[in-house]
Amino acid sequence: MAINRTDRTILKALQNNGKLSNVALAEKVNLSESACLRRVKALEDSGVIERYTMIVNQEAVGIAGNVFVEITLTSQNQEDLAEFEQEASKIPEVMECYLMSGEYDYLVRVVIRDIKDYERVHHDALTKLPHVSRVRSSFSLRTVTKHTSLPL
Repeated sequence: MAINRTDRTILKALQNNGKLSNVALAEKVNLSESACLRRVKALEDSGVIERYTMIVNQEAVGIAGNVFVEITLTSQNQEDLAEFEQEASKIPEVMECYLMSGEYDYLVRVVIRDIKDYERVHHDALTKLPHVSRVRSSFSLRTVTKHTSLPL
């Protein structure tokens, strides 16, 4: 789908506030309500709008820690990668997992309550993932910036 200026304005507005009503969104982007609804539906149908979600404050719910984990596998054949990815996606504390180029195969962001919580995740989940040969962890001291909106 070709994204034009109006679509970008709609996307920016919804990234800032996914709870905007169609009436408020239409007013914000200077469209009629029906035209705005049609554009949003087209953005959803084409996959540009992937989903709607809310963001929970990690500290407020007691899961303030972030650990960035570099994982190296014993092999990089497609079956092993697929098996690792399938199992890693089942771990609730794994918030993000990226296949990487470079020194290690995956970079994983894990959320934790405290060091003991990470010890549990490391022992019970990460080291038991299929084909893992090395796990290297770096603890975040604090979050400097964290964006949820793409620069459109």
